[in-house]
Amino acid sequence: MNIRSLTRGDGVVIGAAVLLFIASFLSFYSYSVAGYSDSKSAWGVDLGTGLGTYMGAVIGAALIVLDRCLPQQRKVAGLDLGMVGTGFAILSAWTLFWTLVDLPDGVDAGAGLILGLIAALALTGGAVATPLVPALQTGLIPPPKPAAPQPYGAQPPGGYGYPGAPQQPYGAQPQPGQPFGQQPGAQPQAAQPQAQPAADFSPFWFAVPVPRPLFAEDGSQAPIAELAPGTWYLAVEQRGAHLVAQTQDGRRGVLQDTSGIQRG
Repeated sequence: MNIRSLTRGDGVVIGAAVLLFIASFLSFYSYSVAGYSDSKSAWGVDLGTGLGTYMGAVIGAALIVLDRCLPQQRKVAGLDLGMVGTGFAILSAWTLFWTLVDLPDGVDAGAGLILGLIAALALTGGAVATPLVPALQTGLIPPPKPAAPQPYGAQPPGGYGYPGAPQQPYGAQPQPGQPFGQQPGAQPQAAQPQAQPAADFSPFWFAVPVPRPLFAEDGSQAPIAELAPGTWYLAVEQRGAHLVAQTQDGRRGVLQDTSGIQRG
């Protein structure tokens, strides 16, 4: 799971779900009959209201966020998890709206019903508007800052394989098994590390210097998205000189031009 793929729209969904959960414990409605008054929360009305209406929307929010965090989209009965979660949110908002409109005489809406409706509408709006509004597609968690470039002529950190690796002190005895005449600290030619195969690729964050198209993975030349400078994207696979990248909204495609990219 990659929580860095969450967007501001997902943040709205998460906040609305928390608010909806709190509202389920507040007064759903209150009534007064013959001098007797009482109020009940959503859990006190019936199990369908607490679990079906309120928790149904909370579960829907969890499915939306889970769909965004997974590297590949999962489907339930042919539908994406995000679509299923959005359906739960819409159903909850629809039910709460008509419950508020059609309250019986003598029954007043409680804070839990009003706040729950507002939260359900916000959850639905965040789920539906995120793919459509660019401002909601901005990453929720700031990307890691790239390492600052070293000054010209500076030696990289010491360690095996680096020019600035610590050398054996002058006059020290060579290590056991070291060939005669070999410089201290030098490794035999055969011990040089081999180039890592493409199968050992590790995902990393990167940014592009100029807008570049992202093509479909099936090899078609129709762009599915455009990578913009100043935004960090996740490289999930390498195919020769190309990278398979994932956008902030979970779409995957092939970046054919990888020249000048900045790694995070």
